[in-house]
Amino acid sequence: MKKIGITLSGIVIMSLLACSGNSNPEATTEQITQQQEVVVDVTVEQFKTLIVEQGGTVLDVRTPEEWAEGTIANAQKINYFDESFATQVESLDKTAPVFVYCKAGGRSASAAQVLKDKGFSKIYNLDGGITAWAAAGNETVK
Repeated sequence: MKKIGITLSGIVIMSLLACSGNSNPEATTEQITQQQEVVVDVTVEQFKTLIVEQGGTVLDVRTPEEWAEGTIANAQKINYFDESFATQVESLDKTAPVFVYCKAGGRSASAAQVLKDKGFSKIYNLDGGITAWAAAGNETVK
């Protein structure tokens, strides 16, 4: 019985680690775009560069209260905690890249999985969320 508990604990810890900070800060945007994974965690600089190079949808999945504190310019806002989140994202272009972020990266990782399950072709998750974005000196708009 103890082995199962330890194994389950290990799986939970591994799952949490997989969702937090698996971006490769040394990867070039070309290397990132050629990855086969649908969901790719990226650093702030990679996120910024990929938006410019590829275009697509910038998606803020935080709450309305958080949006009031500032967002990345031109971000579409869909609250991950809204019961209709999965339905609302259906209006986005599934063939264009989606650049998703939240406050620190947890919700956006979950949102990225929803997008992947809905058939979106490429999703870039901002590692560290808007907190990392702002800490790097990038502008937000209200």
